Amino acid sequence: MAAPFALSLQDLAPIAEGTSTAEAMRETILLAQEADRLGYTRLWYAEHHGMPSIASSVPEILIGSAAAHTQNLRVGSGGVMLLNHAPLRIAEAYRTLEGLFPGRIDLGIGRAPGGDGYAMRALRSGGGEEFSAYLAELMAFDEETFPPEHPYSRVPVSPGGIRLPPMWLLGSSGASASAAGQLGFGYAFAAHFSHTPPAPAFEAYRYAFKASDAFPKPRTMMCVSVVCAPTDEEAQYLSYSQAVQWALFMTGQQRRLMSPEEAHKVVLTPQQQAVIDHQSTLWIVGSPTTVRDAILEKAGASEVDEVMITTTIHSYELRRRSYALIAEAFGIQPRK
Repeated sequence: MAAPFALSLQDLAPIAEGTSTAEAMRETILLAQEADRLGYTRLWYAEHHGMPSIASSVPEILIGSAAAHTQNLRVGSGGVMLLNHAPLRIAEAYRTLEGLFPGRIDLGIGRAPGGDGYAMRALRSGGGEEFSAYLAELMAFDEETFPPEHPYSRVPVSPGGIRLPPMWLLGSSGASASAAGQLGFGYAFAAHFSHTPPAPAFEAYRYAFKASDAFPKPRTMMCVSVVCAPTDEEAQYLSYSQAVQWALFMTGQQRRLMSPEEAHKVVLTPQQQAVIDHQSTLWIVGSPTTVRDAILEKAGASEVDEVMITTTIHSYELRRRSYALIAEAFGIQPRK
């Protein structure tokens, strides 16, 4: 059956135990090419710092690499963490990408730091209360709307003659939904880790929406965590790598993504098991039919325009297979 929404994917560039960082980097290209071939709409990279299991610390480099190795796929940030960067720097980076790959780049913007307090200090990250000011500055650089007396009015954004790609605001609690609508941005909700019901956030976004050049109509996206395999049993087995990884991360332990065999050997504390019990209620795990039905139910409840899938599996090959099974289950037509 055809999906009533677009299907896309998010790649955190996981570094699995037993592999090198170079292999993880090569896998980002292989996954992008596979996503393009399978017919997915877009691929986003999320900015994370200080995490040995994730290699997506600089989304714009991965975006450029993926776009250069694909033909049709939209590629973007999901998201770039604005408070970690000077707005001028983001304007320059994403105008450059838009100039290189016109019409294929997205600029998804997040408020979170993408790392712990130590990483925030190392990045000189701004506080959350500064987000609105950072965003306004980014837009003023792009639109050249600083008043003449403002010192930044003398700073032309390079490269010139290019506008920023379509901008999305990312949210996990609904706090930014109305702002996304008022600004005429797309709005993406992080249902892959947030327990907050997304439907009210989407409703607030649609109610506040004002049309823009990039978005003549509201555009909503929900990100979900999915592990798909030929059978429910295999999918559950493969998903244990993610479960243990999340439990360790939430209790202050950092390591690369374990194989399911190694994950099953880990003796969890009651606190870690509680983390899994709580978080796993958000994960969609199963056969293609199980996954398709669960995604349809979750997306239908919020009437989203697009579903973005993120998948954590130790084997890169089996992760690519998971995306292929989902595409087939939804009847996405492969690109030639």
